[in-house]
Amino acid sequence: MKSKIILIFFVCIFFTSCIGTGSKGLFGTGVSIALDPRSLGTQIDDSVMQKNLLARLTLKNKSYLLSINVKVLDGRVFLTGKIENTEDKLQITKLAWETAGVRSVKNDIKIKEDFDFKQFAKDFLITSQLRTAFIFNKNIKATNYQIDTYKKKIYIYGIALTSEERKAVISEAKEILDVKGVVASIFLVEDLRIQQN
Repeated sequence: MKSKIILIFFVCIFFTSCIGTGSKGLFGTGVSIALDPRSLGTQIDDSVMQKNLLARLTLKNKSYLLSINVKVLDGRVFLTGKIENTEDKLQITKLAWETAGVRSVKNDIKIKEDFDFKQFAKDFLITSQLRTAFIFNKNIKATNYQIDTYKKKIYIYGIALTSEERKAVISEAKEILDVKGVVASIFLVEDLRIQQN
């Protein structure tokens, strides 16, 4: 009887130690699978997206491997780190949006360059004008888009409900005074991995 109790005790200790207690999940650093509220499939999808984006960033510029941190949670990409210029930041955001399965991108990457207030004011004005145009256009759901402007070039990232909405977004951007170009990474809802029913 005593040996059975000892055996049960060791079995219980063995099984409780198998439950995730560390900071490593199935595919690397992050939240332990046992404590993560996401399904195993979502965790795997997020891990694949994260590794895919990191590989693409490294191919673009090897220094990004050390200077950029990427985290993906439920299809949402979070970017942090420091880089040399704003154009790189916008290109990184574009690469993140173009990763299959991404639902949103939060870019908190900081720039190491000197601050030019005049250029910042012009870019801020263009972004504000476009954001206002989106809000007043009933065919555009303004909250679905992230707008960045750098040296009078507009970068738009987001999700359109219809192809007409995508065309309207690009058209509104091109109508803003003093814009030198529009770079759009706009996906249709029907093209996304996760859709609303």
